[in-house]
Amino acid sequence: MTLTAYGPWHDGHAHGWWPVFPIGFAVFWLLVLGGGFYLLSKRAKWSRGGAERVLADRYARGEIDEEEYRERLGVLRS
Repeated sequence: MTLTAYGPWHDGHAHGWWPVFPIGFAVFWLLVLGGGFYLLSKRAKWSRGGAERVLADRYARGEIDEEEYRERLGVLRS
């Protein structure tokens, strides 16, 4: 009994396509991980911006003086 295979990938045809799938798989995961890191970095910037707004509000209400405001702002930005 002989098995016959159907399709262009048998009998030596299109054997040059095999690297496409591993490369595509790697590119997919790089995009997923890159997107995750991008979103996490945006989240960190948003939270820092929120802290700077709270600090500016406290300064505007007179709860802290200018020296303390600038000191804490420097800590937040470093």
